[in-house]
Amino acid sequence: MSDDCDAALRAVLGDVLGLNAARLAALTPESALLGALPELDSMAIATLFGAIEDRFAVVFDDAELTGDTLADYASLLALVHGKRPA
Repeated sequence: MSDDCDAALRAVLGDVLGLNAARLAALTPESALLGALPELDSMAIATLFGAIEDRFAVVFDDAELTGDTLADYASLLALVHGKRPA
């Protein structure tokens, strides 16, 4: 996956969740998100997906937004990367 997609997604996570640079840099593909980041509550989830849609000019179908999508960083990155035009 492209590094620009990764960097942009990390920036969105930082903006929406208020994560500092060290926490963003520590994210690995295996990093758990849902249930592991206290900042990622139900309101933050809605805000996060809205911000991702705005930043990447994509639209998510409700069926795409499941707990599995936020299970770990790799899942979220794969969803975003898959929505971007080739």
